[in-house]
This record gives sequence, C-alpha cells and structure tokens, in this order.
Amino acid sequence: MNEDDKRDAEQDALNARLEKLDAALRQREEEQLARDAPPPERSGLSKALSVGLNAFAEFAGAVLVGGFIGWKADEWLGTRPWLMIVLLGLGIAAGFWNIYRVAKPKA
Repeated sequence: MNEDDKRDAEQDALNARLEKLDAALRQREEEQLARDAPPPERSGLSKALSVGLNAFAEFAGAVLVGGFIGWKADEWLGTRPWLMIVLLGLGIAAGFWNIYRVAKPKA
C-alpha cells in the first residue's frame, strides 16, 4: 500500500466519523427542540373545567379553614358558637373573594 492509498483510507475514515458525529448532533438538536416545545393548547372545555374546579377548591378551602379555626377558637375560649359563626362568615367572604380573583380577566 503506497502513501496515497494510506491518505485516502485515513480521509475516508475521518469522513465517516464526521458524518456519524453530524448525525448524532442533528438527532440531539431535534430531541432538544422537542423537549423545549411549548405544550399544546388545551381545548375550551378542559380550560373551563380547570378554572371552575380551581375556583371551587379556593372557595371550599376558605370556608372550611374559617369554620375549623372558629370551631377550635370556640372550644379554647368557651364562646360557643359565636367565633365559629364569625369566622365561618369571614371564610365565606374570603371564598367569594378568591373566586373573584381567579375568575377576573387577566390584564
């Protein structure tokens, strides 16, 4: 094998390695683009259900927390049922405020 044949063989091997590396880089870029792509838009019904369930959870949580704190405060202070009524009312008001906050249009 002469010098030119050796050089050609080395050049062919180098070209094969470069093509393999280029293919691996292209595949890696495609995977990265697929990973970074924004999530698909939800349909109108699923978005409405999500907002509705979120509003319900906010309202129910506020009412339950207000009622529970009032109940425990009444037990501790012996003022049954006044603090529970007051804090339950505040919990209901906070629940409606949370619904308003969740449902108002975004600026």
